[in-house]
Amino acid sequence: MGPQALHAVIAVVGRPNVGKSTLFNRLAGRRRALVQDVPGVTRDRLVEEVKLAGRRILLVDTAGLDPAAESGLAAAVQAQARVAVEQADAILFVVDGRDGCLPEDEAIARTLRRSARPIVLVVNKIDVPAHASRLADFHRLGIEPLHAVSAEHGSGAFDALEAAVAALPEASADVEPEREGELRIAIVGRPNVGKSSLVNRLLGEERVVVSDEPGTTRDAIDSVLERDGRRFVLVDTAGLRRPGRRSEAIERGSALMTVRSLERADVALVVIDAAEGFTDQDARVAGLARERGRAAALLANKWDLVEMRSPAERKRVREAIAEGLRFMSDTPIVAVSAKTGLGVRKILPLVGRLAQSARSEIQTARLNRWLQETTKLHEPGMAQRGPRKRPVKFFYATQTSVAPPTFVLFCTEPAAVAPSYRRFLENRLRDEFDLAGTPIRLRLRGREPSGDRR
Repeated sequence: MGPQALHAVIAVVGRPNVGKSTLFNRLAGRRRALVQDVPGVTRDRLVEEVKLAGRRILLVDTAGLDPAAESGLAAAVQAQARVAVEQADAILFVVDGRDGCLPEDEAIARTLRRSARPIVLVVNKIDVPAHASRLADFHRLGIEPLHAVSAEHGSGAFDALEAAVAALPEASADVEPEREGELRIAIVGRPNVGKSSLVNRLLGEERVVVSDEPGTTRDAIDSVLERDGRRFVLVDTAGLRRPGRRSEAIERGSALMTVRSLERADVALVVIDAAEGFTDQDARVAGLARERGRAAALLANKWDLVEMRSPAERKRVREAIAEGLRFMSDTPIVAVSAKTGLGVRKILPLVGRLAQSARSEIQTARLNRWLQETTKLHEPGMAQRGPRKRPVKFFYATQTSVAPPTFVLFCTEPAAVAPSYRRFLENRLRDEFDLAGTPIRLRLRGREPSGDRR
């Protein structure tokens, strides 16, 4: 396994209501519904891959911090800025041209300026040329040059992103050194689910600070573990402390840490608090793992507390976890307890199997036998061709990459293949080739039947 090329991460940072999400959506190229097709999975996207100037960039939206937190708005925006400084390669610092330069903007600027990260100051809501005079107030932040942007209308947005990309280190620097046979494991999950405790249980010693206080671990900590002649690198990432009351505005600053760890990992272990149950934020973290193409398992930690309940209640907990994870139902679920050691011995063998699945290479002949059998079992449906409908036909399949396994399937009408049929093909691939727990990428390409080309 060779070294992994890492994406550069650009974070969109700023106090609430300055238009960060609008800018994110504009740069991502499309608006998104607030609720995705699967209810309760994620409220909106946090990460989008964009290509610019020959670079593959991960754009991360850090909107959504709770301004009503007990520590106040200043503490919330400072926490967001700190995470951006620690985890991003460059920062789009968004301010509101209508409001002018506020004390919170100055506080964020002070934190950002302490880092060596490239910072691009985006003065948003400059919707018409007459508003350009509003930029003058922001020179006191000490970040130059200023970019006048209207996220709503799009003007100036891509100029600001291009400036951030131009300030990034050379692409050749984005490589993760790796030893042959080494497996990198990202330990991810919301705050206080026991990630650090699980790392310590696996290591057999107290290397990572553990506390009942959420957010004890402030950044990623790599720990090396050798077991049965194999080297594992455990990357523990604890989320930010959630200030004040719970709210739907999940601390998306922690997404930066999760994304960064996933980019550096071969396998993700998504840790949840089984005693508390599966939450929307757990789904958000699991979704990030799948979105970034990482093989994953879900560890239902604190199962020792669940074991104290009645058999009916334990069954209900298992069913609730499976229901919450239904959008990636192939993911293995392991009941564990960092406190007692329950199930912990299963983790590393499972990681090995997941990594092997993610790097599976399927012979073309075997893949095409599968394609013929599968499309006979369940035909792909009809496509409109001029005045009449014709059946969609699949001809050929080939695997183009691994981690995650990616396949190109040639057919007559790619646009006519329903999402449900794509899911059917993915599920059949997993069943046939033992790809449980790993994302599968299907690319459909058009091809006319021989003798029917015009």
